Amino acid sequence: MKQVLEFLGVIALLQGGVGLVHEFTGWMRDWGLVQRLGFLDGREIYGSVALVVLSFALFAAAESRKTG
Repeated sequence: MKQVLEFLGVIALLQGGVGLVHEFTGWMRDWGLVQRLGFLDGREIYGSVALVVLSFALFAAAESRKTG
């Protein structure tokens, strides 16, 4: 379970980072999940920041898990 949480944390961190890079620079147009979600139109920065915060929460949850 710890590895699953870490994997999801990495994915959320990458997607949030790509979303922020896209919003501030215009690069990586088709890489991010946030740009593809229609209900986030006009609020992509908030969605990207939420993914970054979620990734840190997932890393903290993974760290609190016992290794076996």
